[in-house]
Amino acid sequence: MIQKQNPLPCFTLLHTIPMSVPTSSDTVLKNRFLGFLIWQSIPTSLIFTLFSLLTSPFHKTLFFPLLSSFLSFHLSNLFFSFTLSFISSPHPLPPPSPFALLAPFLRFLLLPSAPPPSPESTLRAKASLSFAFFVAASGLSAAISLCALIGIAGFDGDWVWVIGRLGLRGFLVGFMFGLHYVFMRRWILHFPIIQRPPYFNFKMGIPSAFRRAFQLSAVAFLFSAILLVILPHPLGGSIATRGFFTEQIFFSIGSFAVFLCWEVTHHLHLVLHTKRSVLAPPKGSAAAETNPSEHLLSALEESNPTSLLRYLAYLDLCMVSENNVDTWRRAAFFEESGETYKRVIAVCLRPLEHLASTLGEGLGNSVDKPAQLSNQLSSPTDAQLDSKYLEPLYNFQLYAWCSRTVASLTACSRKEDKFGVAQLSGSNAAVISTLLSCLLAVENFMGKKTNLQSPNQLLGPAGIKWATVNSGRVDVAASKRINGPMNSKAYAIADVLKTSIYQVVSAFHDEMLAGAKASLLDKDWITSDKPLFGTREMLIQKLRIFLDFRAT
Repeated sequence: MIQKQNPLPCFTLLHTIPMSVPTSSDTVLKNRFLGFLIWQSIPTSLIFTLFSLLTSPFHKTLFFPLLSSFLSFHLSNLFFSFTLSFISSPHPLPPPSPFALLAPFLRFLLLPSAPPPSPESTLRAKASLSFAFFVAASGLSAAISLCALIGIAGFDGDWVWVIGRLGLRGFLVGFMFGLHYVFMRRWILHFPIIQRPPYFNFKMGIPSAFRRAFQLSAVAFLFSAILLVILPHPLGGSIATRGFFTEQIFFSIGSFAVFLCWEVTHHLHLVLHTKRSVLAPPKGSAAAETNPSEHLLSALEESNPTSLLRYLAYLDLCMVSENNVDTWRRAAFFEESGETYKRVIAVCLRPLEHLASTLGEGLGNSVDKPAQLSNQLSSPTDAQLDSKYLEPLYNFQLYAWCSRTVASLTACSRKEDKFGVAQLSGSNAAVISTLLSCLLAVENFMGKKTNLQSPNQLLGPAGIKWATVNSGRVDVAASKRINGPMNSKAYAIADVLKTSIYQVVSAFHDEMLAGAKASLLDKDWITSDKPLFGTREMLIQKLRIFLDFRAT
């Protein structure tokens, strides 16, 4: 019997790595963390070796033995890598203000019997403390690394004075790097759009690491040079002057080496922690034959909503739903009882429902009276708008995965759902209703206004008229959002929602047109419950626009 050769051996090898087929949820994160600490030692050793070879002509007197410098440099970067993993998270949680951070402590001191703070406040306080710890750890790690690097070269004069001054400047530049890293939100784990092998992802980030390290070292040298005015330096002769300039040259090269090591470590951490993890039992095992979706559903339902494991589970679910690689796993969703499919759809709709309800709460979700409806469908003008909606809108990658997953599963159910569980369980109507409600909320937040027309005013199937609000106050608020970071996030979320709705409409276009002619469109594709945003009439008219392929 001739065995068919696998045309993609490297792809098969990637799926046989033990890290990608875990036995438990804790094993996934533990293996990735330990693997990151091991792999980061390779570029650290390489950078230290290259710096030693570059400065070898200046090795007149070794104040630090080479082995001690090597170990000190490694331990300092290991400490930096540990703190980097400690603060990294895929969930963009903004830190609280200083007053909000001190409020729980003041409440505990002044009012011991007061109720404890909310879980969200506690989570933000922990995040702020972890950020402060990372900034301090960056300064300490930079000081030790620079002393270890520059200590392998000799200086003329008092080397204790030189190392102390370099350590202080190193702490300053490391402290500045930590502040830059936190406030630029580089600690957020952004998953790549295309899942490549880790080697190729890592190789693509090396040029940007060199460029950013050079920029940071140049800025750090300029700012740390201010200390030269404050810290005394003996310039009593030509030897002291030569030693002073040698110190500046070594500090510039050493700071570049440290920043390059940190940038490579950051990129390696991002590559290893955003790699897809297959949360499923091995194919052919007993668990794969009985319940292959239990590992994935456990990670989606039982893990912390802000944890990396939850995001890895959503990524795995999205790739299973969209691609034709693990079709046996997708077929397991459409089992006869329908419980698995309902659980999958529920965990995917939950983040989208949270987004729609959050925007609806801020814009006013009461639609009982025309005045209240107009207030709901008008653009927000609150001065605190940005801070209030910044957190949910920045969680774009989670909303994109959930929207694409439910759309792909709904579209695939037309041919792969042998038992009709998607339609009989009401999941199709729930998916369309949630996507439309979320799209209405996001588009309204972007500055668009919905004019609900009466039946005698409808011009064809287009029952919703989109227009920019003409109020001067609203225009000012909208113009501020156009140039802000939230507007791009809102546009991206709206594009994903439209694409997802079009995917379902394209798959069921004939059925939807037949239902629209028979006046059954709302019964088959819109839930009878109150929408999260807007009204059922808005959802029906918006769905008709998608049926005409006129939604832009």
